[in-house]
Amino acid sequence: MFAAGRIVSPAQARSQLIGGMTMGLSMALHEESAMDPQFGDYPNHDLAGYHIAAHADVQDIDAVWIDEEEPELGPAGAKGIGEVGIVGTAAAIAGAVCHATGIRVRDLPIRLDKLLRESHDPDDSAVHPAAGRDR
Repeated sequence: MFAAGRIVSPAQARSQLIGGMTMGLSMALHEESAMDPQFGDYPNHDLAGYHIAAHADVQDIDAVWIDEEEPELGPAGAKGIGEVGIVGTAAAIAGAVCHATGIRVRDLPIRLDKLLRESHDPDDSAVHPAAGRDR
């Protein structure tokens, strides 16, 4: 649900919001830069080695917005919505993972190895149990 001002083109707004949510999902679950310790370079510096989510990776997602009028926005009452969809997506996914597992991951991307490591090593600084201590 998005507060996006006056929507001028619903089809384009839907595409922008779903694209932003897809990028937020990608940030939460896939995107990670790895540095080569020997050479100090990024081996995944292009899209061949740096996985990002695409439309084909997301099966059922929809964008809904609130029709609102804000006279302070200008005569059209429109807002820029190009990146509005990405803002809460990674946090929502992290919250869902925490709710399901009891482990809060504080370092993106959220990966199974981080969840398994925390279940065996409670002193890890990247994750912590939601009901317990904050590190």
